[in-house]
Amino acid sequence: MSDHATDPATEAFIAHRNLLFTVAYEMLGSAADAEDVLQETWLRWAEVDLAQVRDHRAYLVRITTRQSLNRLRAMKRRKEAYVGPWLPEPLLTAPDVAQDVELAESVSMALMLVLETLSPTERAVFVLREVFDVGYDEIAVAVDKSPAAVRQIAHRARRHVDARRPRKVVSPSETRAALESFQRAFETGDLQGLLDVLAPEVVLMSDGGGVKHAALRPVVGAEKVVRMFVGGIGKVQGKLTLEPTLVNGNPALFVRLDGEIDGIMAVRVEDARVAGLYYVRNPEKLSRVESETPLTLR
Repeated sequence: MSDHATDPATEAFIAHRNLLFTVAYEMLGSAADAEDVLQETWLRWAEVDLAQVRDHRAYLVRITTRQSLNRLRAMKRRKEAYVGPWLPEPLLTAPDVAQDVELAESVSMALMLVLETLSPTERAVFVLREVFDVGYDEIAVAVDKSPAAVRQIAHRARRHVDARRPRKVVSPSETRAALESFQRAFETGDLQGLLDVLAPEVVLMSDGGGVKHAALRPVVGAEKVVRMFVGGIGKVQGKLTLEPTLVNGNPALFVRLDGEIDGIMAVRVEDARVAGLYYVRNPEKLSRVESETPLTLR
């Protein structure tokens, strides 16, 4: 597309590309699928008569939403056959994403997992309305529902998410402090330090996709999580190291084995302790993390 930089369609698409990617990613939880949706959006956008389009942004969001809904419904079958817990594909994000509190929460692993419990239409309506403040009339066109129906769906989705989302938004500095304590205890083998930084009912979810070893069910409770870590480390052939990074708008950790990436560990922090651990090991979900520039999502 760079050869046609002066083309109005290309300029409009590029101007809104970050927004469109974020809409698709929040609906799908997969950066690879979001990129595919953007390609499909571009192909349809390139055929549009721009003289008939009053609002380029709204039209592009509409196309992206419809393509995301199609893909989301197809992905449902893929997820049902998935081995073990399914976690969103981690996104390496730029520091400015963490500074936008609402955006950082909306792409956090914790909230993305809550969005997985919505129906495809509910998820689309929630993302467009709550994250991007799109009007009900625009959403109605995008999801092929009446504005009145969209209002009802939005209310139902908001109530569902509010009942399951983290109780309060935690600052990046608080998350970073808990992660630093976790990292220090992990690297020094300080079992009591691990128990101290983990909430008593901490939940560990690990995603190996059937390719890498991972727990097939969530592990609940600080002592069980620590035992799993200790048992796992004892079987590792090589040196494990943890490296701070920013993933999905929040502080996280690269986990490396002999310098090569083994996984991404994201966390949910409550009351200065780690209440949720999300460990992505599936190589298919890690292929983009080191090869791409950190993303700005708007």
